[in-house]
Amino acid sequence: MTTTPYPAGRWGRRLAAALLPLWLVACKPAEPPPQARPAMWLVQDADTRIYILGTMHALPPRTEWATGPVANAIAAADELVMELSPAEVEKAGGEFQRLAQRSTPLAITDRLSGRALAGYRELEDGGARLNGDKLDDWALVILIGQHAARKAELSTADGVETGLTRKFKAAGKPVAGLETAHGQLMLFKTLDAATQRALLVRAATGAAKAPTEVATMTAAWRRGDIAALEQMVNEDVDTVPAARAALITDRNRRWSAWAARRMDRPGTVLMAVGAGHMVGDDGVPALLAAKGFEVRRVQ
Repeated sequence: MTTTPYPAGRWGRRLAAALLPLWLVACKPAEPPPQARPAMWLVQDADTRIYILGTMHALPPRTEWATGPVANAIAAADELVMELSPAEVEKAGGEFQRLAQRSTPLAITDRLSGRALAGYRELEDGGARLNGDKLDDWALVILIGQHAARKAELSTADGVETGLTRKFKAAGKPVAGLETAHGQLMLFKTLDAATQRALLVRAATGAAKAPTEVATMTAAWRRGDIAALEQMVNEDVDTVPAARAALITDRNRRWSAWAARRMDRPGTVLMAVGAGHMVGDDGVPALLAAKGFEVRRVQ
């Protein structure tokens, strides 16, 4: 996913939770266990089925999402395809550390001022370890999102990808990825400097509200409320065409093209990618329907 600014700094905090599976966060247990019925679609022809599940990469502890149609899809699928394979997830932290470092430090006071600088300082005072002078703007956006996930008490250990990987490995079924950790991070790193700075300014300005926004998006995902998710995604990206194209639309096109090619071979696949990629006319289900495939929502 996942996955993000405008207005007031939501990019990298709220949408990143639905787009990029790069957060390693821990949190205290929540009571009672949250129940979830996330949106899922089925693309099928005579001999091929692809279930497409919109995921959240980090969730409240013990969230119960693998029930009903999702449980049936897990049981039926011959293979699991996610944004990143388990091997690439293992590489993500190291890739981030390598790519995020600036060749020459730049003081955060030379990048932020006013409300944005005040929001950044509040994050540091609240325990966020940002070390911002040594990091690129895009990397700080991701770290602010990570901090929001912790504050919202979300954990990748309870995220959908972690649970799916465990289930498919236990069943001896293959698990593959659509991207690499390096490739995902380069989507951010190769954004132009002005876009990166704008994302950072807005993320820092709205950082205090970020945990609430992330929790709101998670609640919409639990309800399978695609309309609410679409509204949040559009609020975040409609004024940032370059970011929307690189982080959402272009990836959706690549993934829908992969699914279209996979329909040429028989079998059943569970394709699990961030919920932010499911919504709107440029979401994966809509793009596949536009290609002429039978696509229907099954949860």
